Amino acid sequence: MNKTIRRASVFSLLLVLVLLGRATWVQAYEDKALAHEKSNRRTTIAQYAQPLGNIVVAGSPVTGSTPTKGGDLAYKRNYTDGALYAAVTGYSSQAYGATQLEGIYSDILDGTDDRLKNPLDAITRKQAEPGTVVTTIDPDVQKAGYRALGDKKGAAVAIDPKTGRILGLVSTPSYDPSAIAGVTDGEAWQRLTDDPDKPLVNRALRQPLPPGSTFKLVVAAAALEDGLYGSVDEPTRSPDPYTLPGTRTVLPNENASAPCANATIRTALRYSCNNVFAKMAVDLGQDKVRATAEKFGFDDKKLDVPVRAYPSVYPSGMDRAQTALTGIGQFDVTATPLQMAMVSAAIANDGLLAAPHMVSEVVDSDGDALQTFRDGDTRRIVSARTAEQLRDAMRTVIEEGTGTNAAIPGVEVGGKTGTAQHGENNSKTPYAWFTSYAKDPATGKEVAVAVMIEDSGAARSEVSGNGLAAPVAQQMMRAALKG
Repeated sequence: MNKTIRRASVFSLLLVLVLLGRATWVQAYEDKALAHEKSNRRTTIAQYAQPLGNIVVAGSPVTGSTPTKGGDLAYKRNYTDGALYAAVTGYSSQAYGATQLEGIYSDILDGTDDRLKNPLDAITRKQAEPGTVVTTIDPDVQKAGYRALGDKKGAAVAIDPKTGRILGLVSTPSYDPSAIAGVTDGEAWQRLTDDPDKPLVNRALRQPLPPGSTFKLVVAAAALEDGLYGSVDEPTRSPDPYTLPGTRTVLPNENASAPCANATIRTALRYSCNNVFAKMAVDLGQDKVRATAEKFGFDDKKLDVPVRAYPSVYPSGMDRAQTALTGIGQFDVTATPLQMAMVSAAIANDGLLAAPHMVSEVVDSDGDALQTFRDGDTRRIVSARTAEQLRDAMRTVIEEGTGTNAAIPGVEVGGKTGTAQHGENNSKTPYAWFTSYAKDPATGKEVAVAVMIEDSGAARSEVSGNGLAAPVAQQMMRAALKG
């Protein structure tokens, strides 16, 4: 054979081997990556080739699928009471992707998860029957929170303290996910994304804001656990007026006539005395306050319920004046309604925090469980004695203090109000907060609730945790305890 022909033959053979190797690599190792590539139209066609699996609330689906007219996508998602459950389900859109439970469980819901396939399906790559996502949401609690929030901008979360089951998860203003489910819903999408009230934001999980005086429960827990004070009825060392350390700034109390000088923790929670908890945070030091806050869940960057919640934050690197402000839930302290519900839930459950979750199980088309979330997966946050002391003081807030609008006849209710400053020099309308628990002695049922009102349209003078947020919590607690 001619030398030139031989070299050309060898080179051609090498090229063929390289092409075979690349083809093998793509088919064996990159097929899943390519299949899930957003620009791969075939993935979207396969996703909507059959009705999607459902997200279920109390045994009934709150999602569905409808046939489309024309085009290469056979079905699109639709929702029952879409605005009511949007903070739970999220959306599944042919044009804009999927969020919340729709996004997390998209492979289960469209039948492409390998766990849904039998051995023959795995070989033939036949799309399996979709699975179902079963939530922990109580429709009565969800409806109560949604109706009570009304046209206010805010959010609310209700948790069963013993199991960690999320019974209600509401964010307002809301939206109907059905309106953006198709490929021709650009106008509706634009309205939602341009809306200054941000209806697509899940305020319950993903918008941490200053928690104001509700954070005083965390500071009180730190003081009791540390032994700074022996009980909620021991007088504190708290001058009134209180000057922030290293400054000339006097920290005012909301009620100038309240008995806040050297007040007990019970009295300080009842009247929401800023001087007591600011001084308490300084006496403890930021490290001890942070340690307790982190036990409750602050600074957790992997809080999945199973939707990933934005971390609530207790800051670091502060001076003493800034530490004092964190004692009243200000400076750079932020929290989600989920986080503040977790605080009340742990206190209600004798100091044990059950891992919060809003999905109980994921099942295949035959009803067999693919994934189960355990109830009551707890960790110790504070001692049972500290929790009992705080519950006792929180009951005083409801019975004699700033949280009277959350009272329920015949039910043990404890809570804490909060009004958090907003804007430079408190120039904008404050946020109204309320966190609470309720126990029905007749049935043994329990619930913990946190409510945040970002904006109600009310005059600044009318904004308070008791006036705006407590009535929402009361309605959710009533719904959770009934029956």
